Amino acid sequence: MMTRVKEIGFFLMNIVLFCLALFAALTGGFFLSGLIYKHFGTPSSVYVAEILRMVLILIILFFLMAIIGLATRGQERNFYNPIINAIRQITRGDFKVVLENNKHFGQFGVIVEGINEMAVELNRMESMRQDFISNVSHEIQSPLTSIRGFAKALRDENISAASRKHYLDIIEAESSRLSGLSDNLLKLSALEEGSFPFERKSYRLDKQLRDMIVACEPQWLEKELEVEADLDEVTVTASQDLMNQVWSNLLHNSIKFTPAGGSIKVELTTRGQEIEVVIKDSGIGIAEQDLQRVFERFFKADQARSSNVGGSGLGLSLVKKIVDIHGGAITVTSRPGEGTAFVIRLNSQTLLD
Repeated sequence: MMTRVKEIGFFLMNIVLFCLALFAALTGGFFLSGLIYKHFGTPSSVYVAEILRMVLILIILFFLMAIIGLATRGQERNFYNPIINAIRQITRGDFKVVLENNKHFGQFGVIVEGINEMAVELNRMESMRQDFISNVSHEIQSPLTSIRGFAKALRDENISAASRKHYLDIIEAESSRLSGLSDNLLKLSALEEGSFPFERKSYRLDKQLRDMIVACEPQWLEKELEVEADLDEVTVTASQDLMNQVWSNLLHNSIKFTPAGGSIKVELTTRGQEIEVVIKDSGIGIAEQDLQRVFERFFKADQARSSNVGGSGLGLSLVKKIVDIHGGAITVTSRPGEGTAFVIRLNSQTLLD
């Protein structure tokens, strides 16, 4: 209310100043024209005399308004300078800008708030960009160091055949890790830009899950895991290739983080058009403070154990993005030492965005 009163007062003051300037210009114009006509004589044409008088009035009014403008310029500079300086600061890449939205800005406070919000968002994106570069550099450097080290070791002609094979297996595994990292980064980028080639079709989701479990059989048999599947017969409209990526990542994670002799259960149920897939294991679990971050890029709940089993920390980010573009939702519950359960909810008639 006070801000509005100040704006009205400022507007009325400008009107008063203009009226005073106009009055002064009219008075001065008539006075000066009278002096000129008295000294040089009145023009023969009344029309010319009035034109000359109007020119004098306009000249005086122009100078008076210029003087008023110079007098009030300081106020305008105080108003606009903080905004202009903030914008210049942002263009230089400094996003730590906070404009105090006081009553001085009046109705332009919305612009000030917009600048503050833009600065906060740009600062957040810059932090994400720096973290992303740091994480990618770290993930690439680790396998490259291994490959370089074992490649140099292979130059030794005296190493045994068994050691040579072991080194070559490590180089192959690290190369695959690099390839997977690159592939996942490209997929995430394509999904976020909406440029990934999607092919929607109706197919049996229960058959897809069963096929994925069978495909992972060598891995879970090697660890002597007990795998149970309770699958309703369900048809879904979605991208089969992308959903394959979801189930593959989740199943491989369950196998990877479940100790030998543990168990994995896959459930598929329907409630009307809602589909629910639960992949639950008896693995090492995830700490409560890490649950909110498991879908972040490059996040690894346990750095030490994650480094032992490999992985880039991109798999769950990719899973969540695929579920999101299908209009679904994914949640996770877990307790350290008791296992983890991922729950994916989809609509049977879901379509990609």
